[in-house]
Amino acid sequence: MKLKLGIPKGSLETATIELFRRAGFTITTSSRSYFPAIDDPEIECMLIRAQEMARYVEDGVLDAGLTGRDWVAESGATVETIADLIYAKQSFGKVRWVLAVPESSTFRSVKDLEGKVIATELVEATRRYLAANGVKAKVEFSWGATEVKPPELADAIVEVTETGSSLRANKLRIIETVLESNTQLIANVTSWKDSEKRRKLEDIRMLLDGAINALGKVGLMLNVEKKNLATVLAVLPALKNPTVSTLSDNEWLAVNTILDESTVRNILPRLKEAGAQGIVEYPLNKIVM
Repeated sequence: MKLKLGIPKGSLETATIELFRRAGFTITTSSRSYFPAIDDPEIECMLIRAQEMARYVEDGVLDAGLTGRDWVAESGATVETIADLIYAKQSFGKVRWVLAVPESSTFRSVKDLEGKVIATELVEATRRYLAANGVKAKVEFSWGATEVKPPELADAIVEVTETGSSLRANKLRIIETVLESNTQLIANVTSWKDSEKRRKLEDIRMLLDGAINALGKVGLMLNVEKKNLATVLAVLPALKNPTVSTLSDNEWLAVNTILDESTVRNILPRLKEAGAQGIVEYPLNKIVM
């Protein structure tokens, strides 16, 4: 069995390869090839633009691929959605397609764009959004550099953003959110019905979910005397209840837990004050729930 898997080329490429690394797969790319190497003999990778991924998965050129929910909707492709993977090119969160206008314009809502020109790469979704709001406007496909088009080439744009910094840098103001999107693992309908391919995809989904669950978290283990256990536990926030086990010295206990990495610098001094010793912080690649 060989699973043909599409890796999104472009803005999501680095983040996707890093996520797979955390999940246990090493993907190696080359500037001269669209076929990255992967250290799993059952998977064959191909780099495909996220905008085209759903179409190739629908047609069976690929068994599965990773792309944005926005591009699946835009293409209208019939595919199986295997998993929602909340990560983007700069952060591990969702992205927004927003309606933006020049800072100096008088536009305040989508209703103000009746009869105007809107530039975007997400043409069909924008048209559906306008229709849902009862607005008739001209939607033009943008081949890139969409932020620089208002006000000379368009009255407004619909553009994807994570932080809004690029829009602000181009003196644009967000007036509405058209849709939110995140990366999805999608599969060809026929491939999903194949028992071997389905099992492989379910394994990949579990490992990718585990890698995402571990983002921003670390493991912590420490030793504490029994008399100080309650004080130490009161300091610790936990994914669930911490694991407490007895050491060879019956008066001492080992405590293991998982917590947000951002809280460690505040918690470690308090743990020491509470009587914890031998505190070890370690990174996590996966948390399988």
